[in-house]
Amino acid sequence: MSLIDAARVALRAIGGNRLRSGLTALGLIIGVSSVIVLIAVGQGTQKGITDEIEGLGTDLIFVEPGSSSDAATGTQGAPGTATTLVLSDVDALATAGIPGVTDLAGELTIDAQVITGAENVGASVIGTTSEWPFVRDAVVGSGSFFSIADVENDELVIVLGAATAEDLFGDDDPIGESVRISLAGGRVTFEFNVIGVMAPRGGADAAEFDAQVYVPVNSLISRLGFLRNAAGGDVPLSQITIKTAPGTDQEVTKQLVNDVLLFKHAVTEPDFEVQSQDDLISAASSVSNTLSLLLGSIAGISLLVGGIGVMNIMLVSVTERTREIGIRRAVGAQANDIVKQFVTEALLLCAAGGVVGILLGVGISVGLGGRELGGQEMTTVVRAWSIALAFVVAVGVGLVSGIYPAVRATAVDPIAALRNE
Repeated sequence: MSLIDAARVALRAIGGNRLRSGLTALGLIIGVSSVIVLIAVGQGTQKGITDEIEGLGTDLIFVEPGSSSDAATGTQGAPGTATTLVLSDVDALATAGIPGVTDLAGELTIDAQVITGAENVGASVIGTTSEWPFVRDAVVGSGSFFSIADVENDELVIVLGAATAEDLFGDDDPIGESVRISLAGGRVTFEFNVIGVMAPRGGADAAEFDAQVYVPVNSLISRLGFLRNAAGGDVPLSQITIKTAPGTDQEVTKQLVNDVLLFKHAVTEPDFEVQSQDDLISAASSVSNTLSLLLGSIAGISLLVGGIGVMNIMLVSVTERTREIGIRRAVGAQANDIVKQFVTEALLLCAAGGVVGILLGVGISVGLGGRELGGQEMTTVVRAWSIALAFVVAVGVGLVSGIYPAVRATAVDPIAALRNE
């Protein structure tokens, strides 16, 4: 029996039991589409995190404070809770002559209310230096960013993020207007003059950047004494961001940054943490890949269940078609012809389920992309390898599911089969 003949017979058998064949293929359709959709969700999550990290800027190294510790209780705080990273560290790194470093900026982040007239909005107030736009590849949409002189003279000037400006002023031009920054539940308030508005950031990190406001870091330091560390002196920073030239070996740069700060802090063990964007992307990718594997494995279980259903139906088909098998054997069909017939039928059934499952899975994945579920915007990425994997597994399931029933069919005694009703 040729493959064409086997396919013709298989199609006739499938067509003769449309409902049963459809329900059998349904399990595979669900399994294949689940694999594609869940992998697309996992890959989309990875892409979203990667885009967000890359949206912070390019070729960046981040220095953050270490973990705080309570000498009395011995408890360790979360990373970033220590007050070991200070403004003078920025100067130390800037004057160290580290190869590849092009710009750097310290950041002191405080949550506050920004108020003008009857309008107010919660925002992250970033106390930083004039180099911040160059470090973060940010663009001023109107007006200007504050200058070195503004920072040195503790000027009360402010640059608004695009979303903050729209929330406070709508379509009006805010340049030259005054806004108040309210801290500590309204107990501390300062008035700033708006000198600029950042252009909308765009990308995965747009919401965060567009909702921030930027002021000279010295303007915060000189007026908010409670920000200083317990020993007085320098003001702790939330982060130092370092921009490196393209192609710089960031591992070497990280080590040099580490050495400079160890010397300045007069410690042997780092009380800070140095990470590059590649480090963050690698960590995020590792978590996302694990998530994709987990989701794909869960979907694979439904594909396995669908394969068991195919095998079960093929075994039932062998029992129902015992007389047909006997007639074929009686007129000269060989055992391999019978095997070919039932394996081909299982393969066609699974291949059809795989194709429909692929179309359904891709459709659902594309439909989910950009939709908001549970307050989160879904990002899905359909990978060609996930489609190929799902289809190959579906066909493999068909092959495995068809072999055993086919072998059972060859064991039927032709004479006994001819007597079967």
